[in-house]
Amino acid sequence: MPTWRELIHGDPLTWLLEVDDINPAVRYLALRDIVGLPEKSPDLVDAKSEAYSIGPIPRILAAQNPKGYWVKPGGGYNPKYTGTVWSLTLLAQMGADKSEPRVKTAAEYVLKNTISPTGWFSYNGMPSGFIHCHAGYLGDAMFSLGFGDDSRVTNAVEMQARLVTGRGIAAMGSQDPLRYYHYTAGPNFICGKLPCAWGAVKALKAISSVPEPQRTQTMSSAIEKGKDLFLSTDLTKCRFTNLEKGKPSSNWFKFGFPNYYIGDLLEILEVMARLGDGRDLRLEQAWKMVLEKQDSQGRWPLEYSYNGKMWADIEIKDEPSKWVTLRALRALKAAFPG
Repeated sequence: MPTWRELIHGDPLTWLLEVDDINPAVRYLALRDIVGLPEKSPDLVDAKSEAYSIGPIPRILAAQNPKGYWVKPGGGYNPKYTGTVWSLTLLAQMGADKSEPRVKTAAEYVLKNTISPTGWFSYNGMPSGFIHCHAGYLGDAMFSLGFGDDSRVTNAVEMQARLVTGRGIAAMGSQDPLRYYHYTAGPNFICGKLPCAWGAVKALKAISSVPEPQRTQTMSSAIEKGKDLFLSTDLTKCRFTNLEKGKPSSNWFKFGFPNYYIGDLLEILEVMARLGDGRDLRLEQAWKMVLEKQDSQGRWPLEYSYNGKMWADIEIKDEPSKWVTLRALRALKAAFPG
């Protein structure tokens, strides 16, 4: 079985480790996740400090209200993609965490305003506002930000797992507040008439962020349902994504950064590798597609972009992307160590 280094072309890690005044957070995360430097390593500490000093992270934080929100108070879903939830999620994906006081304030604000009375994450703070994709990327972000031991977060993830499995959740139309609502009408990642792959991968990201010894039986059952969904078919031909004229959404095959509610095939492989299933033979075609996207220097392009919509643009669409390359290397290293 080849190792991740044998599967990539050239030496993209050297590229990721270059001093970069535009996207310095890439270097920090490459040192942490690919090189594997310990948290207190002077080089890692310096790289993290650099990421907070220049580039997108300080620009995003500069736009924050001192109370913790962006643009306007409340649940933070609107406006896309500069509202509170989007801004905090982007910070998390760039390696920011609660050691920065403004990030901690933002996370506390989100926890106060997006967890519904039923305990799950909600785009509007009400029980009816649960959506798997939104709850999933927000739950995953909270773990990245350093809130994984916060009972509000672990309970929200547990509630998401219950919505996946149906455990203790009443049918839509019931008077029980712990019920399915319009956006999530039933178990098994249902959104509309079909399971939603975008919602499923976000849910798996959040649930798999919980360390295995701390996962409840419901969390483990939800993970198995997600794995069953993604291993049940060739991911390069699957029909449970948002369909375009009967075919998988073209966005499914466009790798990008950041990852909000729109999912891509690489994101599924990232999660499956995290769960220890990255080498499953049923993922062979998906890995083949991923590897075919790298150029001769082992770099992946930015195929899906939110530029012009966020507080800061991220690289150039269709050009080699350090962020997408970092995503690919992380997934490959987890699936094919050595």
